[in-house]
Amino acid sequence: MAEKKSVVLTGNDLTVEQIIAVGVGDLKVELDEQALQRCRDSRTFLEEAVNARHIIYGVNTSFGPMCNKIIDDNEIEALQVNLIRSHAAGLGDPLKPYIGLAVMLVRLNTLVKGYSGVRIELLEFMQWMINEGVAPYIPECGSVGASGDLIHLAHLALGIIGEGNVYYRDELRPAADVFAELGREPMRLSYKEGIALMNGTSAMTALAAFAIFGAKKLLRVSCVTGAFGIELFGGIDDAFDEDLHKIKPHPGQVEIAEIIRNLYRGSGNITLRENMHDQIRGQHQEGLVFETTINVQDVYSIRCTPQVLAPAAEMIESATRTVEVEANSSNDNPIIVPDKKKIIHGGNFHGQSIGFAMDALCISLSTLCNLSERRLNKLLDKNLNEGLPEHLIPGTLGLTMGFMGSQYLATSTTAENRQLANPVSTNSISCNASNQDVVSMGTVAARKAFKQVSNAKHILTMEVLADMQALSFRNADRLGLGTSRIYAALNDEFQIYDNSRVFHDDLVAMRKKLFSSQMFDDLSGYWS
Repeated sequence: MAEKKSVVLTGNDLTVEQIIAVGVGDLKVELDEQALQRCRDSRTFLEEAVNARHIIYGVNTSFGPMCNKIIDDNEIEALQVNLIRSHAAGLGDPLKPYIGLAVMLVRLNTLVKGYSGVRIELLEFMQWMINEGVAPYIPECGSVGASGDLIHLAHLALGIIGEGNVYYRDELRPAADVFAELGREPMRLSYKEGIALMNGTSAMTALAAFAIFGAKKLLRVSCVTGAFGIELFGGIDDAFDEDLHKIKPHPGQVEIAEIIRNLYRGSGNITLRENMHDQIRGQHQEGLVFETTINVQDVYSIRCTPQVLAPAAEMIESATRTVEVEANSSNDNPIIVPDKKKIIHGGNFHGQSIGFAMDALCISLSTLCNLSERRLNKLLDKNLNEGLPEHLIPGTLGLTMGFMGSQYLATSTTAENRQLANPVSTNSISCNASNQDVVSMGTVAARKAFKQVSNAKHILTMEVLADMQALSFRNADRLGLGTSRIYAALNDEFQIYDNSRVFHDDLVAMRKKLFSSQMFDDLSGYWS
């Protein structure tokens, strides 16, 4: 077996793609030596401050509104464990193990940055856990996203000290048992290390990274279904003309139009503007008015695809930048800056940036789903689908139902995603005896976005199945270069739905093909 590649953590350049790759086990983790030296300097300066009996929040004081309670030097290590045990208070379904590993990775990267004052032993222990695939058990509910993800990261820290549960080889077990099996003792934390593990945005950031990763693939699939749409209904190419989009040059709009134009290039289904006039005049009939079979303009769900998806494309890019800034930031409290002889008390743990980005991403994904659901409805409604069989039924109408029942999946899930598009980052509720009087709800927003991505995959899966079924009736032989290659790749395993199978099975197979493979990681390969 080939040796896994590694990502070297510096605290400065971790990407969304690397967060995903480490989470799913495709990359191992190494620690940059220069970063480790920064961490040593930070720890040394903190030790000097403690020995000088400086008052430092979370080191020799209690927490939150009890920060004016000064702790005896003999108890400052016990203080860290007490913090973890009391705040490991989450409930709900656990985060998936691959997300748990991603949370630990992001936390490790922020600590490696060198402003948290933790020992090298802790960093190396976390590195070992990640590389061994030992994932923390983290319940999904509990964080208000203001003093960071205190609840989520307390469960992570609980695993590190051997008092919690962890996933190892897909089995949930006591951390102490797994460590013993692997020949390691649980980590014994020193002062500052409990709060350094807990006081940050790593859970919302890791969840956001997975939401963004899914959103990027959804956008690419939506471009494919947009191209299939214009091919199926034989529209005029004006709506995707390069010059049209140059004079309304939103970057996302220009990008989406170009992708769809490339996908259908060479199509025999689409009417070119220069040929439209003669083709329509060739259908002339006597009378004051005659009706052409050529779509002079398509409905908005076909024609306005670049404009509708433009803000989604732009929001995904913006959210990516926000998440990568957060993943490469020092976001605990206090911050140790040894070269300037500072220990700074502040609020870098606040997750408002992630909360805003995830709420905006949810609005974008909801819009993408609206577009997909409307195109699906046009395919199925005999009054709208321009001669296709109603509900795309291949057999006897009425005896077989075609896509009638399955449409409800897309409709109900689109409605659910509209509800999930409501913001939560505006829903601050004061807590912690009003010490945390303005909170971000960033983790709730990230969880919401992650759920939306999963829902959106249901809807796009339905649309792709409907496209494939519709292409079995017409136009498949005249598809453009890109769309024909995609059609061929999908058609390998696609079977026309004729009511002889349970529809659920077709959905499961197509969803896996679309979203659990590398098929749509790069669309340019289909037209180049």
